[in-house]
Amino acid sequence: MRVGASREGCSLEIGGILMGEQVAPDHFRIVDFSVDETTGTAAHFVRSPDHHAQALDIFFRKTGSDFKRFNYLGEWHSHPSFPVRPSHEDVISMQSLVNGERDIDFSALLIVRLRYFLHLEAAAYMFVRRAAPANVALTI
Repeated sequence: MRVGASREGCSLEIGGILMGEQVAPDHFRIVDFSVDETTGTAAHFVRSPDHHAQALDIFFRKTGSDFKRFNYLGEWHSHPSFPVRPSHEDVISMQSLVNGERDIDFSALLIVRLRYFLHLEAAAYMFVRRAAPANVALTI
């Protein structure tokens, strides 16, 4: 995953959406992701709905609209200056997503951080409707 696409990207939060494949019950593989490098600040990222809707449309066309196997998996963003755990704002945003009016029962949040230009830190969290966030095991 590209954590910073430019010199500025190393100090500004960037992010996007995760698109995945269900490989077994409760097991998913990230097969694609979008990158929005324009809406982040040093401590905040809000994804552009138009940019990511287009990425989802392309993904669904590539996967034959097989929604049971391939679908939206969640969100990702970088924390260039903070630990790879959700901020209070991240938790509120993700809980609003799964508890909102949309038909989204769960959503993953992947947070990444590039350390010393070589070491990638990553952590994932699962947000499920009417439940507390849970840490998710990552296999890279």
